[in-house]
Amino acid sequence: MIALPRHGLGTAPLGGMFHEVSDDDAAATVHAALAAGTTYFDTAPQYGHGLAETRLGAALLGEDRDRLTISTKVGRVLVAGTDPGTIFHGIPPVRPEFDFSADGVRRSLHDSFDRLGVERVDLALVHDPDDHEAEARATAFPALQRLRDEGLIGAIGCGMNQVGMLDRFVGDADALGLDAILLAGRWTLLDRTGAALLDRCGERGVAVIVGGVFNSGLLARPEPGATYDYAVAPAPLLARAQAMAAACDRFGVPLTAAAVQFPWRHPAVTTVIVGARTPDEVVAHATTGAIEVPDDLWAELDRISAG
Repeated sequence: MIALPRHGLGTAPLGGMFHEVSDDDAAATVHAALAAGTTYFDTAPQYGHGLAETRLGAALLGEDRDRLTISTKVGRVLVAGTDPGTIFHGIPPVRPEFDFSADGVRRSLHDSFDRLGVERVDLALVHDPDDHEAEARATAFPALQRLRDEGLIGAIGCGMNQVGMLDRFVGDADALGLDAILLAGRWTLLDRTGAALLDRCGERGVAVIVGGVFNSGLLARPEPGATYDYAVAPAPLLARAQAMAAACDRFGVPLTAAAVQFPWRHPAVTTVIVGARTPDEVVAHATTGAIEVPDDLWAELDRISAG
């Protein structure tokens, strides 16, 4: 199994997700993560349409590469144009376009190297092949195996927001060369549909990175208008998140502390990545991650989750 740090910084916010972020704030956020002991950074061409990778690379310039773990993703290439539906702000005039072909995977990875200022990454993940399963199997994973053989990547993974396809990939882990998965939003206080998938990962020796622990915002601030999976949260989910927040208040524990720590309750989880757009958010996540969550509170949150 690939060895991954326990904590990581997700860089989608540094690409201007939902709100524009300045170059200086992005650099300060990465430096705050380093100061807090974070050595794992996850990024992707999609995040800010290349902006997150560029900013991450600039912020890590001069750092000891041997002590860092960097993952990026393939399956989208950046082409000239705009995307009116993007959730990223302050971005360059390019848009991501799905491409799971062998040439597309290689091009994507080398473009990421240029933006990051590196010659290799520790983990490359097939990104969101929801509507491209056959092509991912036929071309993307074999291309990554060749790139791993060439020493350009250390390990192969797949990152998605859904459980079913990831479960099929884990079932074929040996044939696909799969070392790790990144499961976003499906193993959280609110959404526990990833449990059986994590069981399978533990059985197959596939490392599990969990992202989206706040379900894109609802578990950070359970207020009207909060986002869940990148859209406004439905009323029943908002009510459930608010009930969880109230339970946490009774125990004197921030809801964010429970959200950040929840994924490690499954033994297959190796790493949790949390996004941040400011140094204060980095410090807050590090602080809440160290707060003790009593067993009685976990039991209450489990009851709320079960409805």
